[in-house]
Amino acid sequence: MGQKDIISKQLIQRIAVDLAVYLLGLPIKADELELLATEQQRVEDRRADLVAKVKQQARCFILHIEIQNNNDPVMALRMLRYYTDVCFAYPNIPIQQYLIYIGAEKLAMSAYKKDDGLDYRYTIIDMHTIDYQDLLNQDSPDAVVLAILCDFKQHTNREAVNRIVRQLHQKLKSEPKRFREYLSMMEILSENRDLKPYIKEAETMITQFDIEKLPSFELGLEKGIKQGIKQGIDQGIEQGIEQGIEQGIEQGMQKIVKQLLKQQSPETVAKMTDLPIEMILAIKNKAGH
Repeated sequence: MGQKDIISKQLIQRIAVDLAVYLLGLPIKADELELLATEQQRVEDRRADLVAKVKQQARCFILHIEIQNNNDPVMALRMLRYYTDVCFAYPNIPIQQYLIYIGAEKLAMSAYKKDDGLDYRYTIIDMHTIDYQDLLNQDSPDAVVLAILCDFKQHTNREAVNRIVRQLHQKLKSEPKRFREYLSMMEILSENRDLKPYIKEAETMITQFDIEKLPSFELGLEKGIKQGIKQGIDQGIEQGIEQGIEQGIEQGMQKIVKQLLKQQSPETVAKMTDLPIEMILAIKNKAGH
């Protein structure tokens, strides 16, 4: 059983809305969308990636979205077959079809099928034309999740996925349940690109590396507060404690960086801690690593 089969209906519905809004430019709300059964019985079982009925005040239509990872020479024919299947199941309702292409190769599929008496067309969204950082820089976690579909440009898969997961965690670190749900959506969307191992790796790095829970951070902070109270006798308790906390954080962070540098490169430590590479290198040189 695949991830699409075990994921909750609510998450699939959310993915449909996100794809429609952020990639297709369709003004659709979650309560306007109803997921539809897509499996049809003929010679083989076939399941369209996503089919939903959209009910808005001014119109009602069927939204069909396929995510494609390679150039299929008969893709237009496949889309036409999906079209006729949906037509038979939901006659008299207009259908909007979109193919989202995320493959590594240059897009080489036709968006139409023409023959005597036949002129069929659908819309292709080529993710090669979308820089993942454009979605990564948006304020919405929904857009951040969809960045997993985009072109990673000069970044490797590991680097890009790590940035996406870290950005998502930054936006949702106070809501762990939502963070998990969005990761589930990301895994679904990344299936065709074989990125799930990188997502798991990035998630593990984040969950295992919480600076404020590390003993070295807590010890440094505690020591700094004690120093601040002592300093406060001369320069005012409040000011002394504030300075002591800042010193404690700095001391704790330096200990953490030194520990990480024993196993990781300075560049990796900089990414993990969100500290400037210059600071990491200074700590490294001071420690004599």
